[in-house]
Amino acid sequence: MKDEVAAIVDESRSAQRGVDESRSAQRGADELQRLRGALPSRIDVDQEGLEQGLAQLVLTLVEFLRQLLERQAVRRMEGGSLTDEEVERVGLALMKLEEKVHELAEQFGLRPSDLNINLGPLGDLL
Repeated sequence: MKDEVAAIVDESRSAQRGVDESRSAQRGADELQRLRGALPSRIDVDQEGLEQGLAQLVLTLVEFLRQLLERQAVRRMEGGSLTDEEVERVGLALMKLEEKVHELAEQFGLRPSDLNINLGPLGDLL
C-alpha cells in the first residue's frame, strides 16, 4: 500500500513538472512572438552606416583597453615597480595610442564622446 501511494505521488509530481514545462515553453513562445512584432522584418544596411558602426565599436574597445592599460601603468608607477625609463616609454605609447584612436575616429566622423557605450543600468562603459 505504501509503495502504491509513493508511486501515485511520484506520478503526480511528474505530471505537474510536465505541465510547468509546457507553461514555460508557451511563455517563451509568446515572448518570441512579441519580439518579432517589435523588430522590423528587414534591416536596411547601408555601407557607410555599417562601416561607421563597426569603426565605432572597434575604436570604443581600443579606447577601453587603452584606459585600462593607463590605470594599470599609474598603479605600477605609484607602487614603484616601474623605472623612470619605463614610465616614460609607457606614457609616450599611451599618448600615441590615444592620438591614433582620435585620428581614426575623426576619419569616420566620430567624436571622442561617441567612443562610449551605454550599458543600461550599469551606466556608460567609459
